[in-house]
Amino acid sequence: MNEKAIWYLENIDVGGIFCPQKMGEQLNDHQVKLIKKDEYVYLPDQESDKIFFINSGRIKIGSFADNGKEITKAILGKGEVFGELAMIGEAKRRDYALAVEDTDVCVISSEQMKNLIKDHSSLSLFFMKIMGSKVIEMENRLESLVFKDSRSRIIEYLGELVRKRGQRVGYEWVVRHFITHQEIANLTATSRQTVTTVLNELRADDIITFNRKRLLVRDLDKLLSEIK
Repeated sequence: MNEKAIWYLENIDVGGIFCPQKMGEQLNDHQVKLIKKDEYVYLPDQESDKIFFINSGRIKIGSFADNGKEITKAILGKGEVFGELAMIGEAKRRDYALAVEDTDVCVISSEQMKNLIKDHSSLSLFFMKIMGSKVIEMENRLESLVFKDSRSRIIEYLGELVRKRGQRVGYEWVVRHFITHQEIANLTATSRQTVTTVLNELRADDIITFNRKRLLVRDLDKLLSEIK
């Protein structure tokens, strides 16, 4: 399924653009970095001048409220881009980016990317789609917080995981590298205990099975019908 990989829709080799071993000397200042688990890529108020492409691993994007509470905005995986606000004039980072596991990224400066756009006009559309899709996702999450209860928000997020990262296996869907209950709680503004309870109820009804490595949705339609 992998509808999140919107560059495929435009036939844009984003990996090739971000990783210059495929682009010759056009990106002679590029960097490939290994970010260790629990290491920050950047923090709020740091200079915003680079864009990152995930080759492998996972990155959590979040921020800190005035009371110190952590707000998780997204968990990104292989093939996704972050730090793109550097392209539209963000001077200082507003969020943090943290490696959830050992993560390999390609790094390009915003100035390099602006120069690349001159030679690859389709990149402009690509970045517009990224930013637009993220705005829509945040609006959907806000509506969910206002109009839906905790159980529905959790189930809705599971459906979103399937839509973005699910692979169909017969009549079932599998999501590999399933995130933790606490991460789901942070993303859905619920508690870890509530997430655990909802997941166990869905498993008892034979709608899903899960472990630390994967989520298996046995009946996607039935899962989505649980959203109130």
